[in-house]
Amino acid sequence: LLRHLVGFVLILLAPLAAAAASSARPNVLFVLVDDAGYGDFSCHGHPFLQTPQIDRLHGESVRLTDFHVAPMCSPTRGQLLTGVHGLRMGVTSVTAARTFLRPEFATAPQLFAAAGWRTGIFGKWHLGDEPAYRPSRRGFDETFIHGAGGIGQTYPGSCGDAPGNTYFDPAILHNGRFVRTKGYCTDVFFAQAMQWISTQKRGTPFLAWIATNVPHAPLQVRPEDEARYTGKVPEANTAKYFGMIANLDDNVGRMLARLKELGLENDTLFVFMNDNGGTGGVRVFNAGMRGQKGTPWLGGTRASSFWRWPGRLAPADVPALAGHIDFFPTLAELAGARLTDKAKKQIDGRSLVPLLANPRADWPDRTLVAHVGRWPVGTSPDEWKYRNGSIRNTRGQI
Repeated sequence: LLRHLVGFVLILLAPLAAAAASSARPNVLFVLVDDAGYGDFSCHGHPFLQTPQIDRLHGESVRLTDFHVAPMCSPTRGQLLTGVHGLRMGVTSVTAARTFLRPEFATAPQLFAAAGWRTGIFGKWHLGDEPAYRPSRRGFDETFIHGAGGIGQTYPGSCGDAPGNTYFDPAILHNGRFVRTKGYCTDVFFAQAMQWISTQKRGTPFLAWIATNVPHAPLQVRPEDEARYTGKVPEANTAKYFGMIANLDDNVGRMLARLKELGLENDTLFVFMNDNGGTGGVRVFNAGMRGQKGTPWLGGTRASSFWRWPGRLAPADVPALAGHIDFFPTLAELAGARLTDKAKKQIDGRSLVPLLANPRADWPDRTLVAHVGRWPVGTSPDEWKYRNGSIRNTRGQI
């Protein structure tokens, strides 16, 4: 029996071992949602919000069920891109010039571009709006982004989007030039990403990074999407928020269908996450967690983490403690991209490949630290470095 069991495990691990080899060169499609919480999807037990396409993605993925990000969006984004903890990387907040991703840290798209991938970002960047900090300088050769932390936002400290921008027909910075788009922002970002993907040369892998602006406030939503939940929730703003997520769900379905149409489904690793804890929906359902965005509690840091690769990754739940700093080294290993010595030294996380191959793989105990880096301007960081933070390990969660 033991011999047969070992053989069965080796059969399961063989496809992933092949995928991690440099010859596999998969496409990577990453969708990062802005301000949706872990509980804002029906696959996580929401009582009435329906997300059938995201549920399908969930069902076909390896699901990291104890995955954590930062309590705010910019720190999460920087840590996903670099594998470096936010306090060491310098991206600690979302305004007040605390969003600039320092140039000395290598990024995943830089690594991929150097290894021959085409790289594109569609939607939100929020790691520096000045030219030296834009994604075109951090490894993305195709950029289609809005500014600041959200469409239409402007804050002091070189953080601003196009004046008067809204979620409808937004002005978008496309490869350094503003263009006026037509349609709702989420539809526009996914459509542009799908168009870009369809033009990629077969045999040359791509990294497509789709970072939605929804369901971040202000709650600007298509009327037909808001109508899906009007009268079903106690507040009009909650119906708007859920309508924005419903529209996102539709776009995930369109992307899945498009990958299949293009014959790319089995060659593409599709990763889906949210960037911090929930906001507009937590008053209705928060998956039994305390806290939300901007807090270090479980409800502020626990995130969805779905990894879909048909024929390579067998759908399963992974209970091990993992986080955003693991994303960079995991992608590098799965794609067979070579880490430079500089990149190796900067990484605070660890590759998730053993867990993606075997949900019960040995995973040594670890400690993850979350910190809400929103101390007042003009005060000493030393006064705040131990405030409003949390420390987690595998022995307990709060």
